Amino acid sequence: MALKIRLARAGAKKRPFYRIVVADSRRPRDGRFIEKLGTYNPLLRPDDPNRVTLDEDRVRHWLGHGARPTDRVARFLGSAQIIPMPARGNNPIKGQPGKKARERLKAAEEAAAAVEEPGPEESPPGAPVEGAATGVSAEEEVSTGEAGELPAAEAVADETAAEESASDEDGGGEPEAQAEEEKGGT
Repeated sequence: MALKIRLARAGAKKRPFYRIVVADSRRPRDGRFIEKLGTYNPLLRPDDPNRVTLDEDRVRHWLGHGARPTDRVARFLGSAQIIPMPARGNNPIKGQPGKKARERLKAAEEAAAAVEEPGPEESPPGAPVEGAATGVSAEEEVSTGEAGELPAAEAVADETAAEESASDEDGGGEPEAQAEEEKGGT
């Protein structure tokens, strides 16, 4: 029988209260348990001595008989210095930006690279700069031009795709034409 030292929920709705119990790992969370070892009340302040209560002798007894604490209970036992404090988990993926944020960063890097590297059509040093008459520098023109044109082109592509999918769902024709085909076919 695999023994676990874990939390069993008690208390009312929105008012959690947990018993720290030894139970067979195959039993339900709030089901039958072997022995109650303590309590955990998350509604109390973290510095309150009644937040976590443990019967240390019985906890040591069950640990000696092979009971394995869950992660949360292991932290309680570690803070009570019954077992060594477990290391906090490290999830490096959680700290990375999401898919859309990565796409925005990539687009910003590409735009910065395009501004830094002049294109193959370089003008001679004495030639007038484009946009000089309007008071807009070439860099501003490139950055606003690329950023302004791409979303508009994508928006037009999205609109045409939406119109095509809507016409496919309707059956590809006008409702009047469909009605005439149904009348003629019967």
